Amino acid sequence: MFDLWARVPNLAQDALVACALFLPLGLIATALWRGFAPLPLVRAMLRRFWGTNLVFVVLIAVSVAMGIALIAQERALRAGMAQAADKFDLVIGAPGSQLSLLLASVFLQPSDVALVSGALYDEVAKAQNVDIAAPLAFGDSFEGAPVVGTIADFLTYLSDDRIEGRVFGAETEAVIGALVPLEIGAEFSPAHGSVALEEDSHAHAGVHFEVVGQMARTGTPWDHAILVPIEAVWEVHGLANGHAPAAAHDDHETHAHAQDEDHAARAPAAHPIGPPFDPAYFPGTPAIVVHTSELWANYALKSQFSRDGEAMGFFPGTVLAQLYGVMGDLRQAMSVMSLVSQGLVAAAVLSGLFILMRLFRRQVAMLRALGAPNRFVVAVIWTYATSLLLAGTVAGVILGAGAAQVLSLVVTARTDVVVTATLGWSEVHLALGFLCGVSLLALLPAWGVLRRPVAEGLRA
Repeated sequence: MFDLWARVPNLAQDALVACALFLPLGLIATALWRGFAPLPLVRAMLRRFWGTNLVFVVLIAVSVAMGIALIAQERALRAGMAQAADKFDLVIGAPGSQLSLLLASVFLQPSDVALVSGALYDEVAKAQNVDIAAPLAFGDSFEGAPVVGTIADFLTYLSDDRIEGRVFGAETEAVIGALVPLEIGAEFSPAHGSVALEEDSHAHAGVHFEVVGQMARTGTPWDHAILVPIEAVWEVHGLANGHAPAAAHDDHETHAHAQDEDHAARAPAAHPIGPPFDPAYFPGTPAIVVHTSELWANYALKSQFSRDGEAMGFFPGTVLAQLYGVMGDLRQAMSVMSLVSQGLVAAAVLSGLFILMRLFRRQVAMLRALGAPNRFVVAVIWTYATSLLLAGTVAGVILGAGAAQVLSLVVTARTDVVVTATLGWSEVHLALGFLCGVSLLALLPAWGVLRRPVAEGLRA
């Protein structure tokens, strides 16, 4: 049986589950309505006490919306994070926390990570099957946008070669993300640190970059980044630029160890940019983003460059999967909270229905005194209660979808990861399960009315 179910397509499975959840309502309605027409009386009851009915509908809608919004948002956050890491096949860095390096390299979050040497980078860049070995350099920003040093090949790979203008071709040129508040042709001076503090706002006042291109929207934190040649980031901090000097060989020490403030404030000189880099003049990089044309090569490279005390290779998707495990536990906790909330609302609705029946006990007693069959009375009361539940559930689904969209905008603004929440089968099953369960409980006040004497209801 389980094997047969496993062979059914996912869409069909979801549809069958939804039908199974809705089936009890159809069976009850068929059994109660057969030969009767309770809807005119139900419409009259809804109009007669519309204010009270509206309160019940709102209460039900809020309960359903909470569960739907939480589940949809958690799923959308997973999808957004996976999309942000899609271009990062393999990341190599110094031994340490994989999560810290993931946050720094993929999500551009300030993190204190160690550097890998030029010799290791040279070995990675020359390894078999490596198409791109992109070093990254952090440390500066402009009006809150991180300035990231890298190579031109990584820029075109990250943007799928969708760049308005062109890639940088000199140390004084930059390419901006889609959401950076600059335009092509604009010039800017970076500030030291991830946030431009007042005391650091003129740390690199002598350095100017010209924007020569703008990436298309990627839906990742890199939309808010400014990408410059990595040589510029090294030189502006008084380091070597990764290339052997064109002058005499004895200039090596000057380029490799220059740390004075005058060098740091001076604009980067005109040098060739991009690989190959000279390991002797390579200042180090916190992360190397590796891209290969063959999937199997990533596993071989990860094994090759995962060395104790020297290097650490990891797949960002694997780290995200571990993070999803924690989020999965969180989702279970939220689901339990949602079920508890809906259970409390169901109890409140059931109690409210018993109270509402006191409002209609005279009308119900008159129906019974006129000879209305018990099944007709139950059909009227159950249909009335189910109408409130159905209206509240539908309103809750709509409200939950809207709330999920608002939460997505907030999360996107806070994390720079594009999060788009849409309703799926999980939300449909949640809403139908709530509607079916509480509708079954709605039979209790209907049968409770029949146990009261007719004379008592007429005297009410």
